[in-house]
Amino acid sequence: MIAPHCPGEPLAAGTRPNIIVIMADDLGYGDTSVYDGWVKTPQLERMAAEGMTFTDFHTNSSVCSPTRAAFLTGRYQQRVGIVDVVARHLDTPGLSPSQATLPSLLKSAGYKTALQGKWHLGMEQEFNPVHHGFDEFRGYLDGYIDYHSHKNSWHNGTEIEDQEGYSTHLITSNSLRFIEANHDNPFFLLVAHEAVHLPFQTPADTPDKREPIPKGERWKRERIRPKYKIMLEEMDKGVGQILDKVNKLGIAENTLVFFLSDNGAIGAGGNEPLRGGKFSHYEGGHRVPAIAWWPGKIAAGSKTDATAMGMDFLPTALDLAGIPAPAERPLDGISMEGLLLGGPELPDRKLFFGYEPKLGTAMRDGDWKMIVKGEKRELYNLTDDLGERVNLVEKFPERAASMAEQIEKWKAQTLQGS
Repeated sequence: MIAPHCPGEPLAAGTRPNIIVIMADDLGYGDTSVYDGWVKTPQLERMAAEGMTFTDFHTNSSVCSPTRAAFLTGRYQQRVGIVDVVARHLDTPGLSPSQATLPSLLKSAGYKTALQGKWHLGMEQEFNPVHHGFDEFRGYLDGYIDYHSHKNSWHNGTEIEDQEGYSTHLITSNSLRFIEANHDNPFFLLVAHEAVHLPFQTPADTPDKREPIPKGERWKRERIRPKYKIMLEEMDKGVGQILDKVNKLGIAENTLVFFLSDNGAIGAGGNEPLRGGKFSHYEGGHRVPAIAWWPGKIAAGSKTDATAMGMDFLPTALDLAGIPAPAERPLDGISMEGLLLGGPELPDRKLFFGYEPKLGTAMRDGDWKMIVKGEKRELYNLTDDLGERVNLVEKFPERAASMAEQIEKWKAQTLQGS
């Protein structure tokens, strides 16, 4: 067992926990059976039964690049200049290597670090994950690739590597190899799955077996959903393999495994009972499945309705490892250490979801949620209206005005970066 410690205080040698993050891509709140969804996911159910399930966990954005930037830096993505999908045709080329990231901070404290899978924080080699503190990177820089044919997009560090196989299986197998090779030392592993992002391809959909898809059929739910289900099931199997490996190596009581999605679902996925999905400021865009697993530390079968965000993970990991936060760049996230380990709950705070100028800005203040875009304002009480159907702006004008003012102040502080 790891001895209790004060956040930010160095731990004795050999007591720093291993940290594994498994991040799904475009997985909706209403997809998995853990959240009463339509796809049976026994390994995620197992993880939830042995750990803690979050019912009010949010990513910082409803699209992947800003989400990942906030997750890795512990700061609002606006501060690091990633407010939209990173793509070559957009203004933001990638996450600057000058930013302090979770892998770079852990690496400086002696951790071995690896990213297996998706990056999407810069397609040019200057933004490669190995320049952000990852000792090892095997995966792809883009937002998505063909699940089977990726000889020109799969990387081993900065080099192109033609690693054959189905991407979900490769990401899992590479992760298992890294855990095996580094289990005698503290390590940080980000398992960044491609699933269940498009293209909707199962292990059986190899290039030689695919049939042409008529243009009008590509997004038909009845065509996509059976494939989506299999893709999720394959990823779920990989979650189980990682838990099994950790148990087999005898490091479970010194290993935190955290599962989440990078944003809500789109197309075939399910975000029920939430409104909206990917590319939306409604809850379905950024409220995501999240499960924390740490045998002997996190109470088995526990649930929390604490409102937490992706940017909270970096300060959490630093506290658990006894590593001070960087003083030169104040964090926006707060540590979930107490929440996970049976200590204090998270304090009340105001949270913001900015996606300017496309979607405007959203704000959470307790049970209240506001979305502002231009002159349009929407106000909801999530306790009474989780589906965000009844706009309460006219019924509560003073609250609406106050939250709108706070949104403007937050934008002024963060949108220019700082």
